[in-house]
Amino acid sequence: MKAYGRKTWLIPDTFLNSVSKNPGISHEAICVINTSDVDAEIKLTLFFEDRDARCDFSSQCPAMRTHHIRMDKLRNANGEPIPRDTPYAVLVESNTPIVVQYSRLDTSAPEMALMTTIAYPVED
Repeated sequence: MKAYGRKTWLIPDTFLNSVSKNPGISHEAICVINTSDVDAEIKLTLFFEDRDARCDFSSQCPAMRTHHIRMDKLRNANGEPIPRDTPYAVLVESNTPIVVQYSRLDTSAPEMALMTTIAYPVED
């Protein structure tokens, strides 16, 4: 099948909230679809307002599959999580074209909020 999408995507507004007024905890997901015949090796670079960028997070999406990268469960090679209560942005880079969607479930108020958007595709 044809490989749809781009190899580079940007998500400028991400945030893992630590407050929850519901049974579930707030979380984010970077949702990926890989229509190619090649497994996608995905590198995530995190940018912050007040600290150096982090280039030590990664994930995979098998060929002809979808994958939901739960940012609250993601760990780097040292087992470190993404910091909560800290605004950040994400650069998503893949070895094969993919399509990237970002979703956030905010449970910090009794009325939960769900937000989703297609990430910004960068021309290869």
